[in-house]
Amino acid sequence: MHSILNPLKQIVILLAAVLLCSGCTKAYLPSIGYNPWQPVTLPTDVTLSDIAFTDDPQHGWLVGTKSALLETTDGGESWQSRTLDLGTEQGYTFTSVSFSGDEGWVAGEPNVLLHTTDGGQSWLRIPLSDKLPGSPRMITALGPQSAEMTTDIGAIYQTADGGSTWKAMVQESLGVLRNISRSPEGKYVAVSSRGNFYSTWEPGQVAWEQHNRTSSRRLQNMGFGKNGKLWLLARGGLLQFTSNVDDLENWEDPINPEFATSWGLLDVAYRTPDEIWVAGGSGNLLCSFDGGQTWEKDRAVENVPSNLYRIVFVTPEQGFILGQRGTLLKYQKNVEAA
Repeated sequence: MHSILNPLKQIVILLAAVLLCSGCTKAYLPSIGYNPWQPVTLPTDVTLSDIAFTDDPQHGWLVGTKSALLETTDGGESWQSRTLDLGTEQGYTFTSVSFSGDEGWVAGEPNVLLHTTDGGQSWLRIPLSDKLPGSPRMITALGPQSAEMTTDIGAIYQTADGGSTWKAMVQESLGVLRNISRSPEGKYVAVSSRGNFYSTWEPGQVAWEQHNRTSSRRLQNMGFGKNGKLWLLARGGLLQFTSNVDDLENWEDPINPEFATSWGLLDVAYRTPDEIWVAGGSGNLLCSFDGGQTWEKDRAVENVPSNLYRIVFVTPEQGFILGQRGTLLKYQKNVEAA
């Protein structure tokens, strides 16, 4: 009996080793082999929130905490701080900036909304009602004198007269949100403050529609891909996509792009329909060139001493990653794989 058990024991150990080694291929991802993201020096150390450009791809604006408002006229290679007299010494957190042509908006908290019609040469503060549900979280420029504003508790408003009057688009707000995202078609997805459910809204609906989360893990962030499908990030580095555009309840199997270090994933952005970038804590930056089937890692960015909160592709050739302590990375389209 003893002579039979020994070979069986050796076989079990061998199988366990094979399984362990196969798991290692996803524990640490291969490097993409080149780094298209280059740090940009900023005259500030604030945490950055959002970035937007006018119709001129050289002229853009960057916002963040401590009333940070920065302007570039060379496509994001360099930035200059702009100081506004907002009539108070109180500091604001600017959370969103959006332009349509030379007309732009900046929103933030506590209640602040700015408007420009000349590319930012001058900014006007738009008065907001004391009865506004929550603080402005996101602003989207829609056209001349028109914009859509959401608050941090899920209220949605539209203006067609430069902010003089606003029309409520939903009957009731949601409650405190962790984050909220908008598709180019005007659809929204919002994650609850505790990450235990998400809600969706699209033009024509009178109220938000709530959905249960897809697993026991709390939701971290959600948004829309270039193909119109939803994506989600959950605690523990879980990434998931909806199965098709029209069904918000059916999701593909969840994946962990990198078991060893993907616990702090914070944002997803599509450069093209097939090229997906995922950013997270401690300079964690992952990329898929095949729509999420396989993943690689930008290891050069691991040296950036910052959590990477937000990825924005203004166009496929013009992208930025925003982080804490004045961290800004710019996508270099001319960098080729070694």
